[in-house]
Amino acid sequence: MTPGLDLALLLGAAVLLVAVGAVRFSTRLGVPSLLVYLALGVAIGEAGLGIRFHDVELTRVLGFMALIVIIAEGGLTARWSTLRPVLGMAAALSTVGVLVSILVVGLVVHLLLGLDWRLALLYGAVLSSTDAAAVFATLRRLRLPPRLVATLEAESGMNDAPVVIVVLLLSRGVTDAHPWWYEVLLVGYELGMGAAVGVAAGITGRYALRRAALPSAGLYPIAVVGFTVLAYAAGAVLHASGFLAVYVAGVLLGNARLPHRQAILGFADGLAWLAQIGLFVLLGLLVSPSRLDAAVLPAVVTGLALLLLARPLSVAVAALPFRIRPREQLFLSWAGLRGAVPIVLATIPLSARLPGAERLFDAVFVLVVIFTLLQAGTLAPAARRLGVTAPAEAAEIRVETAPLERMRADLLQVEVPPGSRLGGVHVDELRLPVGASVTLVLRDGAGFVPGLDTRLKVGDSLLIVATAEVRDEVERRLRAVSRRGRLARWFGEYGEDRDG
Repeated sequence: MTPGLDLALLLGAAVLLVAVGAVRFSTRLGVPSLLVYLALGVAIGEAGLGIRFHDVELTRVLGFMALIVIIAEGGLTARWSTLRPVLGMAAALSTVGVLVSILVVGLVVHLLLGLDWRLALLYGAVLSSTDAAAVFATLRRLRLPPRLVATLEAESGMNDAPVVIVVLLLSRGVTDAHPWWYEVLLVGYELGMGAAVGVAAGITGRYALRRAALPSAGLYPIAVVGFTVLAYAAGAVLHASGFLAVYVAGVLLGNARLPHRQAILGFADGLAWLAQIGLFVLLGLLVSPSRLDAAVLPAVVTGLALLLLARPLSVAVAALPFRIRPREQLFLSWAGLRGAVPIVLATIPLSARLPGAERLFDAVFVLVVIFTLLQAGTLAPAARRLGVTAPAEAAEIRVETAPLERMRADLLQVEVPPGSRLGGVHVDELRLPVGASVTLVLRDGAGFVPGLDTRLKVGDSLLIVATAEVRDEVERRLRAVSRRGRLARWFGEYGEDRDG
């Protein structure tokens, strides 16, 4: 390899490892990790290590690619049972709410900052997309009604699509403008066709992956991500909303009974983290800190208009057909953080060389940093003050291995193959040590929690939770029973490994 490539790999690996370690640090502080990633980008940029990066078009392309992965992961992890009750409210926030937010911010920016209408509406458009991922670290530490959390999640997954369309329309040249009714029909077509493409890709993926006998479990996560990217590409080819297609396909695939589902979700989660790290570092690298001083005043004015006027009004208008209490509306307004999407969207008029686009990008960057710090740090007190916490509700449960690691426990999967003496043994006859328990039995495609008198059968799959201290003893005991049955110890079998 060339020395330049080796140095780039060294720097990239160092940034990636620092970013991964920063997740734990930012979670403890209750600060969204996006701010740490942006700071890393600035630190290695022209004001830090001196790396100069000004390729706006490359940033826009890579930003869209990262958003595809992030939105796909949001759809894959969205539970339909939780999403369905709030779908109407989320759809209203993503359409009517977005329109109200654009108009209010545009009006305020036009009157107070003296910008022309087109640029003022662009300010409103790029800032009208929420980023619930920026506040999930805080929300998951609170006991909130599931409806509130689900509404924020669904809104963040759905509102990117119409916002991208509006920003693209406003960023086009005047000579490309069409009558207003044509633009309205175009937006309707792009959203409708995008949803249809997402449904088609999701159904096709569910059908294919249920029936495909892939030779490796690691191929299923790749295939699922491939179907979500296919949804975006097909939507783009049909001049539809690719982002909406990605989210819809992700929801359908994530709620299907696919093989190796947990591996799929784990892979998508890791890929989304990688996309977020790369995206935020790249955006931080693109910004010029020397220009940010002049962007503070426009950012503060625009942010206050968004936070105190546009967001509350958009939530209130969207909630009119639904039974949303005023206190819940206020919390939804306060929790509507802006994250990666507005900064990425600000690169669209910048790459189109629209007059004033550079000031727009700088103002959006400063606004995201300032108001993310302000809102993220006050979400918990705001929830308590508004009385929207739900002490009776369990905190949101994330099914992953990290909690087991914190408890110093392992999750073991045990199969009962033909010829194993585990078949016919009752659960209490396994004589597992204290600290280990059979938590689930999968039999004939159905899972159930076993009792002590449950008799194991050939073909069963067992899930056993065991503390780290007794894991080895559990494995030896299971091997012993598998070889000699329930009386293994009487026969002198203790499950030790056998050579050759």
